[in-house]
Amino acid sequence: MQITSIDSEVLAKMFLAGAKNLDAKKEWINELNVFPVPDGDTGTNMTMTIMSAAREVSALGAAPQMTQLAKAISSGSLRGARGNSGVILSQLFRGFCKVIGEYDEIDVCVLCDAMQKAVETAYKAVMKPKEGTILTVAKGAADKALELVNETDDLIYFCDEVIKHADYVLSQTPEMLPVLKQAGVVDSGGQGLMQVLKGSYDILLGKEVDYSIEELPSAGGVVKISAEAEAEIKFGYCTEFIIVLNKPMTDKEESEYKAYLESIGDSIVVVADDEITKTHVHTNDPGLAIQKALTFGSLSKIKIDNMREEHQEKLIKDAEKIAEQQKEAAASADLSVAESESAEEPYKEIGFIAVSIGEGMNEIFRGLGVDYIIEGGQTMNPSTEDMLKAIENVRAKNIFILPNNSNIIMAANQAATLVEDKEIIVIPTKTVPQGIAAVVNFLPDLSPEENKETMTEEIQNVKTGQVTYAVRDTMMDGFEIKENDYMGIGDKTILSAGTDKKQVALDMVDRMIDEDSAIVSIYFGSDSSEDEAVSIAKAIEEKYPEVEVEINNGGQPIYYYVISVE
Repeated sequence: MQITSIDSEVLAKMFLAGAKNLDAKKEWINELNVFPVPDGDTGTNMTMTIMSAAREVSALGAAPQMTQLAKAISSGSLRGARGNSGVILSQLFRGFCKVIGEYDEIDVCVLCDAMQKAVETAYKAVMKPKEGTILTVAKGAADKALELVNETDDLIYFCDEVIKHADYVLSQTPEMLPVLKQAGVVDSGGQGLMQVLKGSYDILLGKEVDYSIEELPSAGGVVKISAEAEAEIKFGYCTEFIIVLNKPMTDKEESEYKAYLESIGDSIVVVADDEITKTHVHTNDPGLAIQKALTFGSLSKIKIDNMREEHQEKLIKDAEKIAEQQKEAAASADLSVAESESAEEPYKEIGFIAVSIGEGMNEIFRGLGVDYIIEGGQTMNPSTEDMLKAIENVRAKNIFILPNNSNIIMAANQAATLVEDKEIIVIPTKTVPQGIAAVVNFLPDLSPEENKETMTEEIQNVKTGQVTYAVRDTMMDGFEIKENDYMGIGDKTILSAGTDKKQVALDMVDRMIDEDSAIVSIYFGSDSSEDEAVSIAKAIEEKYPEVEVEINNGGQPIYYYVISVE
């Protein structure tokens, strides 16, 4: 069998099959995490990223135009991107789609060009590309495609050889990254990409594959929003949708579109790029907004909520709550009125968004004046779309985002590039303690840029260690670790390991404290007690009397203790 070209219908099936294959293998990919911790999430992040695009593709129907398909893949993955691996995957798709969108049929030459553009786009998106990762595997595939493009016009042979070579490159990633070799695994992101390629190739071979995509329930990364205002609702329907643009909006068109929305409602948020435009409006006639939007392209993810109905339901629930607990309900009502009043205020100069997990951590950020908490972190990285939702709900001209996890920074930066009506400043905080330090060091008298510089400098003075348990046997950083052993993980390496949780925590702190250390902050998790934390604090104070020790209820899952040293 020989195939020399494919149309958009076949390509759509290939993409959906690739997504389904990745979904089926995600737990296996999660287990390839370098550190043997219980929160390996590469497979989950990549799956949620590609499934966001897959639902967009599935909604197009059986025979989409190539331009529609390209936009659905690109925009769906861009906004659904989670974690570094998910963001890189979305950028690979974005570059790939820039090429295929120009053609009605894809042959070996077009596919090769698209692969080159995919790699170029993804490498540009990463500030410091590192070899031995998903980028290396993608580049290996693209290099092989370039080698074969003038040798054959058979897509089946071409793809088979490209996949074989990419698999070989994946097998070599431990030789490129010592940390992979030490852990005895290949790169998890690269393995995820291979599952997409192999699943897609099955369709080309004519295999029977179930490529139907179901609407997935929300699974974390949920944005916590403030209570609904209890004042009279002027516009009754909260209307949201995404326009898949026929062509990029001009500045004039975007301005006129916003003006039209303002004429039929309020709470207008329009976030646009070259391919999609996300719209949020409160109006009494959602149909008018939808009709106007259809003049620019096709619509997806339409969501219309009757706020008056929701308001009535809330009143009933509040009444029940008053009957049970009057004091708490009264306090809640006071808070709701305050939030309602603040919602009507003009935009303030500065706002803060923080990614956090655990009610104790959340409360600390709220107490420091953070406007919006995105639930997520180690166990569930929020998506670019979650970031955009948070940005929409913060009424500020300049918004600082604190990702508080190294695997979320790229998604935050990607969201920042999609917002035009607010200045988004991402502080590259890699841990919650760094995020707390960043907010504490914010100075109202400084400009946003000056604060960015100060906050970024201050977070470098925060060392963070986290105590969790091992999910497999491994030898790493000089430690022989057995499954279910406790581990103390520092900013870059494993600092301690053993079977005694308290001792592991103390050994970790010993390796973090130096002559300049002044404060140790202990955040105990949902599976630890305050008494345990107090015992650890006393031991630290006895050994380091010059250091001040603080104890906080973090409430975080998986990590028994998060401990910072400043």
